[in-house]
Amino acid sequence: MTQHIIIATGAIFGMLAVIFGAFGAHALKKILSTDQLHSFEVGVKYQMYHAIVLLALGLSATNSTSATYWCFTIGIILFSFSIYGLVLSDAKGKKLRFLGPITPIGGLLLVTGWLLVLINAL
Repeated sequence: MTQHIIIATGAIFGMLAVIFGAFGAHALKKILSTDQLHSFEVGVKYQMYHAIVLLALGLSATNSTSATYWCFTIGIILFSFSIYGLVLSDAKGKKLRFLGPITPIGGLLLVTGWLLVLINAL
């Protein structure tokens, strides 16, 4: 995994987090309940946090960079994007329940990514 790909991935996820955050704060504020909006914001926050980590990871590439990159990248997609899908589908009255079990898998991958960062530091 090249540094440029890792940094670009972090930048894309960061840019999308800003766009989704603005979308949630403005366009969805009138459509979603308070709980739904909060869940959507959790997805945006976790996406941004891990986008920043991907940028740092790309700037300090090490031997475990590839595995960590994939844990964070797939974790963001499964965790944050499943939350977006759950919230938006619920707001339309047709909740995509199959996404529910995907969210914790994404969370587990994010935790694994952090574990790999810790192992690499030690």
